[in-house]
Amino acid sequence: MTTTDTAIDTVLTAENITKSFGGVHALKGASITMRRGEVTALIGDNGAGKSTLVRCLSGIHKPDSGTITLDGAVVQIDSPLAAKHHGIETVQQNLALVEDLTVWQNFFVGREITKGVGPFQMLDRKAMRDKASTLLSGLAVNVPPVTSRVRRLSGGQRQAVAIARAAGWGSSIVIMDEPTAALGVQETARVEAVIRRLQDSGVAVLLISHNFDQVLRLAQHVWVMRGGLAVAQRRTSETTGDELVALITGAQAV
Repeated sequence: MTTTDTAIDTVLTAENITKSFGGVHALKGASITMRRGEVTALIGDNGAGKSTLVRCLSGIHKPDSGTITLDGAVVQIDSPLAAKHHGIETVQQNLALVEDLTVWQNFFVGREITKGVGPFQMLDRKAMRDKASTLLSGLAVNVPPVTSRVRRLSGGQRQAVAIARAAGWGSSIVIMDEPTAALGVQETARVEAVIRRLQDSGVAVLLISHNFDQVLRLAQHVWVMRGGLAVAQRRTSETTGDELVALITGAQAV
């Protein structure tokens, strides 16, 4: 791939991102890029800065310095709403689903579809149910009807709902923090199938995972973080789990 092709395919560039919490320097100038339609993995030991970088990209934390560029334009991401506005959706480990609401209601929290005019508007429940069903079926997610309450879903089904919700809002980037942690084999396979569908549809996925087999199975590119910096990058087709471990621990020179 030429430099020009790579520039065209690059959907996100985070450059020299720093973030401190008092005397703790969580990020010391981390830089990563992501390509459109690829799964990019972010790996590293606990405390390496992965979560802080993800929170800067998703608007939870505002970087102290550095730039974030989307599709060639520098953007300010100072809140989760700003991240959503720029097409960045995040599936957190806690999923942020309301258990007592139905699947379709979780899709439209804060984004309700209404019908009517002026003061006579009301919720268009049918439109929201239909759209939620379309989004879920489009990702081939094996979940119960959208009228089911979230508390009745399995862990894998909840993950699938959260991922489908993130993908359903026209996002160009979906960030997933340990999306299959604590899931069984079958549920993990279903979630991984959803990730592949996202990639096939042109969405860029940022995957944070401690599972190197999963990283090598799903991702095309991997960034290694250590000490608040992205210290190495590899195409997954050109690396191994052993090399990734060595890069994380510092046993292999960058």
